[in-house]
Amino acid sequence: MPRQPPPPLTAEARRAALATAAFARQERAGIRTALRERRLHLADVLTGEVSDSIQRMRVNVLLESVPGIGPARAEAIMADIGISPTRRLRGLGHQQRAALIARVAARG
Repeated sequence: MPRQPPPPLTAEARRAALATAAFARQERAGIRTALRERRLHLADVLTGEVSDSIQRMRVNVLLESVPGIGPARAEAIMADIGISPTRRLRGLGHQQRAALIARVAARG
């Protein structure tokens, strides 16, 4: 079955959707910056109550925000734990979250 195009939005609905998307991007950027500046720990994000927009982040993007973890190391950590490269935070299981926290904590 061919994909149907999304229904047309009114100008007001489009503005509201754009504002919601901009807020979500700012929120995700804030989490990444806090991790980079060590104001927040990975465990706080993985075990705490976080918003829906944070839950939609990809795991590799979150890992790359931790100081000392780049794209190659994030990919290796995820492969060792058995996390798909396209996995989002919402899709992580309890054991995967615990393994990520342990792996990052062991790095120092």
